[in-house]
Formats: sequence, C-alpha cells, structure tokens
Amino acid sequence: MLRHLELAFIRVHTLYHAGQAPIYGAWLQEELARHGYEIGPGTLYPMLHGLERDGLLARCESHIDDRPVKCYSLTSEGERVLEQARERAWELVREIGRATS
Repeated sequence: MLRHLELAFIRVHTLYHAGQAPIYGAWLQEELARHGYEIGPGTLYPMLHGLERDGLLARCESHIDDRPVKCYSLTSEGERVLEQARERAWELVREIGRATS
C-alpha cells in the first residue's frame, strides 16, 4: 500500500519540478532519491510518458554535454492539476497533523 502512496507523491513531485524548469529523467531520478524515493527507469519513464499522454507534461528537447536529451515541462493543465493536488495535500497535512495517538 505504501508504494501506491509513494507513486502518487512522486507524480506530484514531478509536476512541481516540471513547473520550476524543464526536467529530464536522470535528473528527476536523482532528485527523487534525495527525498527518499527509489524509482527505477522502468517505472520512471512510463510515468513520464503517462503524464505527457494525460496532457500534464509537454516533451521538449535540451542538450546536456552536447547530447540531445528529452525533457518535460509543465502544461497549463498540469498547472491546474498541481494546484488541486497542493490544496488537497495541505488539507491532508492539516488533518493528520492534528491526529493524536
């Protein structure tokens, strides 16, 4: 069950970072690991393609060390979904933050 929750958090992280600057897979994998999420390419790239297919990310091209790299940026629909996720996340944090053991 925890993995399902983590995958949802990873999607929100992805949308957030794609809204800050174009992202690419290897960078995102490192960034997510910094937050404690271990995700392999076999999960990461299908997720990115799914977010693109859903209209939340747009594919672009960049160059790293003179090599072309596929990158992703947030679309206006992605911005809308990210804002909804942000509101729901804050509501959840407020609710579970009040919970007592």
